[in-house]
Amino acid sequence: MTTLLFAAIVLLVLPASSHAQRTRYYDFHVRLHNVTRQCKTKTILTVNSQFPGPKILAREGDRVLVNVTNHVANNISIHWHGIRQLRSGWADGPAYITQCPIQTGKSYLYNFTITGQRGTLFWHAHISWLRATLYGPLVILPKKNVPYPFPQPYKEVPILFGEWWKADTEAVINQALQTGAGPNISDSFTINGFPGLLYNCSSRDTYTVKVKPGKTYLLRLINAALNNDLFFSIANHSLTVVEADAVYVKPFNTTTLLITPGQTTNVLLHTEPIYPNAKFLMAARPYLTGQGTFDNTTTAGILHYKKPNSSSSSSNTKRPIPLYKPKLPALNDTAFAANFRNRLRSLANAEFPANVPRKVDKKFFFTVGLGANPCPKNQTCQGPNGTKFSASMNNISFIVPTRALLQAHYFGQSKGVLYTTDFPSFPLVPFNYTGTPPNNTFVTNGTKVVVLPFNTTVEVVLQDTSILGAESHPLHLHGFNFFVLGQGFGNFDPMKDPPKFNLADPVERNTVPVPSGGWVAIRFLADNPGVWFMHCHFEVHLSWGLKMAWIVLDGDLPNQKLLPPPSDLPQC
Repeated sequence: MTTLLFAAIVLLVLPASSHAQRTRYYDFHVRLHNVTRQCKTKTILTVNSQFPGPKILAREGDRVLVNVTNHVANNISIHWHGIRQLRSGWADGPAYITQCPIQTGKSYLYNFTITGQRGTLFWHAHISWLRATLYGPLVILPKKNVPYPFPQPYKEVPILFGEWWKADTEAVINQALQTGAGPNISDSFTINGFPGLLYNCSSRDTYTVKVKPGKTYLLRLINAALNNDLFFSIANHSLTVVEADAVYVKPFNTTTLLITPGQTTNVLLHTEPIYPNAKFLMAARPYLTGQGTFDNTTTAGILHYKKPNSSSSSSNTKRPIPLYKPKLPALNDTAFAANFRNRLRSLANAEFPANVPRKVDKKFFFTVGLGANPCPKNQTCQGPNGTKFSASMNNISFIVPTRALLQAHYFGQSKGVLYTTDFPSFPLVPFNYTGTPPNNTFVTNGTKVVVLPFNTTVEVVLQDTSILGAESHPLHLHGFNFFVLGQGFGNFDPMKDPPKFNLADPVERNTVPVPSGGWVAIRFLADNPGVWFMHCHFEVHLSWGLKMAWIVLDGDLPNQKLLPPPSDLPQC
């Protein structure tokens, strides 16, 4: 009755979208819940007492309404990662960027329509480190009677990778920010919330996928881990990659794939034609590029073939069943990482074209990497040379404002200057970005944005730096997909590298890793008015300031303008 009443009220209050095929309603209740992993019970934040959280299921064109109620002491905001949010930036979710967080005892109705998207995305908390346990799958099916551009799978299975700390993750990051040191690493990685049998005291906490012989399964892979790229493989099985970040790609086969935090990848798994008397591990472990301390453990699930219903299969029941393990790349196998990423290509056909902007209106060159802040007076800091770790883009470490940027942009900065529009288009002090680092490692701190006129075509070269050690950075752009035109190692060469850009069938994504000690070039059309966050999806780097925002102005036509804020928009 409560759900029906909620739905009726929503229909009366909110105007229906002419583009929506169906309206999907979800109630999210953020509550504390006790979960036991690795023989230790801890209280975590969950949605509807589920870990990972519930699946959002919709079709392309559907309107989605999610009413989030906060029953915990923490402030909450939820991001629908990869959803374009066309003119609905109020529903995007990053705290203090598009909304103030939902306070204790309050609710907020996220309202958005899925336009021109289908595939696998996910939702997660977007404030502090709460996405450690607040995350879940977001599956967008094609429109009714529209087939996949690959064989119809027998079954679809979401596979979410995460990280698990025995400690309170809020205490972990708060201690790191206070001392200036790197945060303590996680105790395990997880598959659908379970560490797996390779960890101590976790044999029962192992996720199992039961399959039938001779079938095709669609695995919807999601990396929700906080701070680690992951290799993934299933023993004695090949995978066919068919989608990346909810965009179809040219299919290719691989035994191992690489997925960074914030990325999703759909793969087809073709099971053996006859029942094998064995079990197969599906395992994930990190790809390490930095010099700091990492969780270098391995999470594993089991691919378990269902036994056929025949008496002949019972003769071997007393024999030990072999358990096959996959061979994963070395932890620092950068060559594999580069080769795998280069294999990703858009379909670029008549039905799913790759609409790469050919004319570029604005070009940007952003350095991304680690830096330092001076240690405050009368305090001892544990960062490099007694400083505090920081991170920046173009040496600007982003300061989170006290009010939401989107509100300040929409209503005007009447209560003082919340942000400035002078984020540099290029590094103010050029240097050998991947060579010998400069003596001064300090960053500049500020809340700076870039303003773009509506329909501006944008090209950004993201360049890693070696100031405090080269490291991969998965950059996520809210509100847009972008095309990955090229990537390489060393310093980007503005004369030699652009002629090599792929303008025919580049992969289209919402999250791309900046290679360790290298660069990546992306291009997008700024056709979505609002304020849009761009940041590293390593949560530690996000906490240290590796983030910025774009403001896209309204266009001239009514359908090119940001819609007014909803009446229940949270206040700071």
